[in-house]
Amino acid sequence: MEAFKIEILNPKALQLIKGMQELKLIKISDDPVSNLKTYLKKMRSNSTSAPDLGEITKIVEEVRAKRNAKK
Repeated sequence: MEAFKIEILNPKALQLIKGMQELKLIKISDDPVSNLKTYLKKMRSNSTSAPDLGEITKIVEEVRAKRNAKK
């Protein structure tokens, strides 16, 4: 199964998508809010100098690179 995020530009396309859902060709589900984003928002509200998501991602990628280099 593959998942895609689709931005609908024409309302007629939504009718087609709903028709495909009724025929059980596709399943439509809402995009859940990321637990990480919720946690970061909560932590940033308590701090005056919290890192942004880009900085956190950079640090995580560096740690992963070091860990994968050991293997």
